Amino acid sequence: MFLGYFGWTSTAPGILGEILTAPLNVNAMTWRTCPAATELETVVIDWLRQWVGLSDDFGGVVYDTASVGIMHALATAREEAAPSTRILGLANRDLPRLRIYTSDQAHSGVDKAAIALGIGEENVVRVSSDDQFRMDVNSLGHNVVQDRQKGFHPMAAVATVGTTSTASVDPVPEIAKICRDEKMWLHIDGAYGGGFAMVPEYESVRQGWDLADSIVINPHKTVFVPLDFSVLYVRGLERLRRVFTLVPEYLRGDTLEAEKNYMDYGIQLGRRFRALKAWVIWRSLGRDGIVARLKEQIRLANLLASWIQGDDRFELAAPVSMGVICFRFLGRDAALRHPIGAARRPYQKQNHLDELNSQIVERINASGRAYLTHTKLRGQTVMRIGLGNILTTEEHLHTAWEIIRETAKALSISGAQ
Repeated sequence: MFLGYFGWTSTAPGILGEILTAPLNVNAMTWRTCPAATELETVVIDWLRQWVGLSDDFGGVVYDTASVGIMHALATAREEAAPSTRILGLANRDLPRLRIYTSDQAHSGVDKAAIALGIGEENVVRVSSDDQFRMDVNSLGHNVVQDRQKGFHPMAAVATVGTTSTASVDPVPEIAKICRDEKMWLHIDGAYGGGFAMVPEYESVRQGWDLADSIVINPHKTVFVPLDFSVLYVRGLERLRRVFTLVPEYLRGDTLEAEKNYMDYGIQLGRRFRALKAWVIWRSLGRDGIVARLKEQIRLANLLASWIQGDDRFELAAPVSMGVICFRFLGRDAALRHPIGAARRPYQKQNHLDELNSQIVERINASGRAYLTHTKLRGQTVMRIGLGNILTTEEHLHTAWEIIRETAKALSISGAQ
């Protein structure tokens, strides 16, 4: 009954993987200190790469979360846009301001990366989205042209495959064309949606991936690995290594073999043996088992959408994508109904409905019977359900829908009184 955020899950194989990992207490730093961990990380990274249709031009590394992956990708982009930054830094070099472009629906990890990398939060340009909550390509092109006229240096664009609020998918091929023309780095944040590329019905989300410089996918969101497990893929992984490799004397003896040392691909030296739990889970479920479970999430999401559309007191607030459903309670105010993605209308009761939708979520969560979240779309508060837990069945979802309807009815009656 946990239906908030992206409903990650735990399974018996996942628990077993963690139980095995803890007592081994491996530091997955260099090949010599942990040959099994290094080799197994390479194996599971390659399995996922093949499953989602990435070419073997991409090499990967496991981090904890997508925010960390985005930071490493943009650090590599920064080095290519302003060479020798690794050595000299950004200060006192007479460099233009570097700019990063991403959708107004994109994750805050982009902004945090800009802060950490010395690029600055203000240099993250939030590009407007279209009526389907996807980055507007014309606006992106316009922003890049304007910034060049101001003397700024467009460094990177971050396209999202599965945005946090609505799981919308940015038009990656069109964004990639602008990046190629403008010599910008293209990063794809596929933290949520990347895993769905395995599902035949969602193979279209792969379009343009072959033109990207980097992509991050979180198996702890959609490929059934427990928190935390995120993979960053970079076209030509050596580009990432050149930015971060640094071997102090006390580790030099452990890096003599001509093998991969994963400490060279990020800011961490000490690293958990995360690959073991992924290996156990993926060997247990198999690719077909993973795809079957993702298909079930899609089925349940569409089923809930049909229930919402069948009740004239509610409306869908965004197109249903993958396992995410955004919807809004309107009560009897049918005049407030509007097309998905339309701008907020100046009705007097809109603020009341925003408060009402927020109260529905809060009351349900306080009851302990279910958990969901709300978000803002075009300035309106909407309820949001994210499926992902493999223990959530159609029966659970139906129960949750009845709780939502009952709570909405009770609050609207008490508000009228």
